[in-house]
Amino acid sequence: MANQSMKVWQISKFGLDALEQLERTVPQPGPNEILVKIAAVSLNYRDKLVVEGTYNASFLLPLVPASDAAGTVVALGPGVTRVRMGDRVIGLFYPKWFDGDVRAAQHDDTLGGPLPGMLAEYVVFHEQAVVAAPSYLDDREASTLPIAALTAWTALFEHAHVGPGQTVLVEGTGGVSVFGLQLASAAGARVIVTSSRDEKLARAKALGAWETINYTSHPHWDERAIELTSGRGVDLVLEVFGGDNVQRAAHALARGGTIALIGLLQDVSARLDIVPFMVNMRTLRGVSVGNRRQIEAMNRALDRIQLRPVIDTVYPFAETPAAFEHVSRGAFGKVVIALA
Repeated sequence: MANQSMKVWQISKFGLDALEQLERTVPQPGPNEILVKIAAVSLNYRDKLVVEGTYNASFLLPLVPASDAAGTVVALGPGVTRVRMGDRVIGLFYPKWFDGDVRAAQHDDTLGGPLPGMLAEYVVFHEQAVVAAPSYLDDREASTLPIAALTAWTALFEHAHVGPGQTVLVEGTGGVSVFGLQLASAAGARVIVTSSRDEKLARAKALGAWETINYTSHPHWDERAIELTSGRGVDLVLEVFGGDNVQRAAHALARGGTIALIGLLQDVSARLDIVPFMVNMRTLRGVSVGNRRQIEAMNRALDRIQLRPVIDTVYPFAETPAAFEHVSRGAFGKVVIALA
């Protein structure tokens, strides 16, 4: 495919209005590298923040954004043994983090900033930086897994051991939250979902939510969660808002419960009463996606339970800016961009 051209979306300055489509030469894989024809890209809230410059304004520009994609291997560099031509793969958000505790060198390199992202018709990966896409999922569904699904999986089953008899509170109905609902329900846990919109809560119920709370109708939603659990509290909160919401999440916890801090949609700072954490043996733990071993374990579990990712809307590649605007408005599940 030498000297062939492809289309990409990039930013040369920060801002959603700075997204521009242009042509580049299709890259060629070097030693131990593979060329993947991208079929679908899914967007995360992080991608929006990267494009706006609010995630990390020190990222070097120009930059091809977006971290999550699925596609097919169409060329192999010298020495490749881990994948084959025609394999369907998804990329690792952390291309160098394969197992164990993360080190700085593994954590600093991430797709879609500072490393080039997925909004291109062809992308080169190191052969170690991809995993097989679950065979029962199509490319659009598989593209939703690398960040959103894996973050939920890590919070539920790597940092915690969610199962029958436990109660999980999931905040909102974005990508991570909906995967959290689906995975926790599949594991036999009772799931409480919060949202400001009754129609989204109805959809959450249809996906298996045990109970729902409209936090506009119930601004003290933590009290409602305690009431629903007969005064016990919840075992795990998937915390996506940050800010003052963290204190409510802490109040909703059972003794020994955990807050999995996943997002900061509301604010990056919070006032938190730490005495109940000590006295009631509670935990506040950050979750930063996961490694290759974890996504492979997740994919095996997904294959067993045949979980279908929830896709809100699919946009054609030419309408990528509209997809970012949709993420800004809020989605139920994932927003996907189709290249094939």
